[in-house]
Amino acid sequence: MKKWIVSIVSVLVLSVSLPAFASAQTIYVALGDSIAAGQTPNREIDQGYTDLIAAELARNGQLLAFSKDLAFPGFTTEQVRESIQSDEAQELLASATLITISAGANDLLRIVTANPELGTLSYQQQQANFALNQARKSLEGLLQDLETVAPNAEVYVVGYYFAYPHVAEFQKQGTAKELNRLNQILEQTAQANGATFVSVEDRMNTDLKSFVPNPADVHPTQEGYRQIANSFFDTVNPNLTVSPFEMPQPNPLSFEEIQAAQEQQSEEESVDQARAHTPHGLALAEIIPYI
Repeated sequence: MKKWIVSIVSVLVLSVSLPAFASAQTIYVALGDSIAAGQTPNREIDQGYTDLIAAELARNGQLLAFSKDLAFPGFTTEQVRESIQSDEAQELLASATLITISAGANDLLRIVTANPELGTLSYQQQQANFALNQARKSLEGLLQDLETVAPNAEVYVVGYYFAYPHVAEFQKQGTAKELNRLNQILEQTAQANGATFVSVEDRMNTDLKSFVPNPADVHPTQEGYRQIANSFFDTVNPNLTVSPFEMPQPNPLSFEEIQAAQEQQSEEESVDQARAHTPHGLALAEIIPYI
């Protein structure tokens, strides 16, 4: 497990950064892949849709704590399921009242061959069928596991946008069909297991090329992540929305910076074991400015 990735992409909302609202009771844990972690189009980690959801809840006095320690770039659905099996993960999830899951895209997209220079996509149908079936089985297992390890949590499965908006139009149809099948699987599996599906396509499709600007990368900009966060609020609470003026300043960290920070933290902890240890990892360079 790539713990050095996780350690830098989590934020624990401390009491000093949160006003004393009686309604601040949500403990939000984000699970999933690089979209949950907040990966940028330039292979960095910044504040993504999960951070923006947490910030909006905090601004409205509804958040007690937030962690995205269990969001791992590159993870398939089965790997997301495996990530919650550790004692540390289960301790974190036991107190969760809100969980979002982004899982399934890596199952499918790893078998798609994309050529951004030619604007082409290719895949084998049999492989796609197998990948989608595996995603379905793994998500079902994950949701059933969460019923046990996170009994107090409302669980939301977040869907995906079309990841290749820059390819030639005639190349989009096949892969778009498979991504639609993935979203259908996510929605049906969520509903069958007591979770809620969040569709992001309506908002993302308003300006998809702008939100996913790098033809060689499938990850969105911060504005794209804002659209995903607001898709969540469209489903959960339409009275809440992340406005453009509430967006944090970009603060991307490369994977190398993440690794170096984790190594530094490990060295410091080994020198002074008596110091209070935060099991949720090293926070981003700045705590989200909760108002």
